[in-house]
Amino acid sequence: MQKESKNGELWDRVKLSNGMVGYVFQTYVKEVPDVEVEKIELSLDKTTINKGERIKLKVSISPSDAVDKTLKYTSSNTEVASISSDGYILGLSSGSAKITAKANNGVTSSITINVYSPVTDVLIGVQNCTVQVEGKYKINASVLPEDANNKNINYKSENEEIAIVDENGNVTGIAEGNTNIIVSSAEGNITKKVQVTVIRKLAEGEILIDESLNVNGNEITGLANSNNTVDKILNKVQTNYTVEIYNSSGQKIEGTSLVGTGSSIKIFDNDKLVIEYNVIMYGDVNGDGKINSVDLLVLQRHILEIKKFEGVFIKAANIRKNGKNPSSVDCLLIQRHILGLHNIEQK
Repeated sequence: MQKESKNGELWDRVKLSNGMVGYVFQTYVKEVPDVEVEKIELSLDKTTINKGERIKLKVSISPSDAVDKTLKYTSSNTEVASISSDGYILGLSSGSAKITAKANNGVTSSITINVYSPVTDVLIGVQNCTVQVEGKYKINASVLPEDANNKNINYKSENEEIAIVDENGNVTGIAEGNTNIIVSSAEGNITKKVQVTVIRKLAEGEILIDESLNVNGNEITGLANSNNTVDKILNKVQTNYTVEIYNSSGQKIEGTSLVGTGSSIKIFDNDKLVIEYNVIMYGDVNGDGKINSVDLLVLQRHILEIKKFEGVFIKAANIRKNGKNPSSVDCLLIQRHILGLHNIEQK
């Protein structure tokens, strides 16, 4: 619109959409302010989404002829849910977040989104175990991810005449034989098995293991932080039976070979296996009998879910010995050990 003066009067020169040009006397023209946003209504197809799910926020602006409909979106908890500039919500972790839309004139509206984190995996601290008749062993299991909403785990024995298990994963040997303990997420989407071998009840003094080592069921901990050779470990086991040691790959090792996490101490009566002990060395998460930067890298890859490990390696990585999934805190403890700031306790 262009203003011009004719005969001392102020006229507005206008051009219509059809190209016509004319003049309007200013007395007959009233400037009308732009129509502004008065109300914003937000809605969702569903108010609970899964972690990793993306959903579009539905927006209605009143009045419909508002000139500036630009909105700015924010999330009250960006660790739970984020929202893009075009209104797409992404679930990031378990919890709730308030999504707010704000117009340039200050009008706002909010809606709450809930994010559910389903179980993606069940980690078990052992893949097989040996218990004596009337003996007990606890299966430690946990779920991934850490923020899973339902962390409950169910346990069931395939043959209760061989072994039974309670709701906390405590296995009791009933009779000699083999069975499996079914370990599953309460959501029912993940199921795994632990092989259980029940052996006869050993007589007192039949197998003696040095007090420097800790024996829990068929697990052995308490090794030194370094130089655990086969010869040294064999000297700590006293029995009339044959004792052999195998590494985490299942290969028999002898002499100065190192014993580490995942190694097994097998005791035979002639060719019959009497009992097998699984070795756990805290901090040694790759099973080479050493604690160094390689273990730190392996643990970091596990935490980032690049390459996960299971079985006794889960326990070896849980430096804090609290039964939880290994975390960045355990990485820090390995770093401190490597730097000589604080040795990892093996007992």
